[in-house]
Amino acid sequence: MSLKIRLARGGSKHRPYYNVVIADSRFARDGRFIEKIGSYNPLLGKTDEKRIQIDLEKAKAWLAKGAQPTDRVARFLGNAGLVKWQHGNNPQAAEPGEKAKERAKERADREEARRAAAEEAKNAPAEEAAAE
Repeated sequence: MSLKIRLARGGSKHRPYYNVVIADSRFARDGRFIEKIGSYNPLLGKTDEKRIQIDLEKAKAWLAKGAQPTDRVARFLGNAGLVKWQHGNNPQAAEPGEKAKERAKERADREEARRAAAEEAKNAPAEEAAAE
């Protein structure tokens, strides 16, 4: 059984509220869980102490049992000093996909052809005047 420390969403539409829960990774996000160890209210200000409330003793016990926190919960636990959290590093995240690269190349080729045609049309009357 793979245990996760994760957020389970509650609240109404456009008013999110999350419970920090221990759950089997196979269970649904808002479904069955083993234990609730805290809450997270993103609507409160970042400096409000009620924004993130986690029972650190329970979290430490579950981490010792092998529960893995999700990225967001790991950030919260990292701020509390329980786990080492570092920002993910994916340098290719902003790189466009293959189709986007092909479209950009086609667009550049069309623009180059249009510039060449305009340059050729601009030079044609000058050549006719020189021939007369």
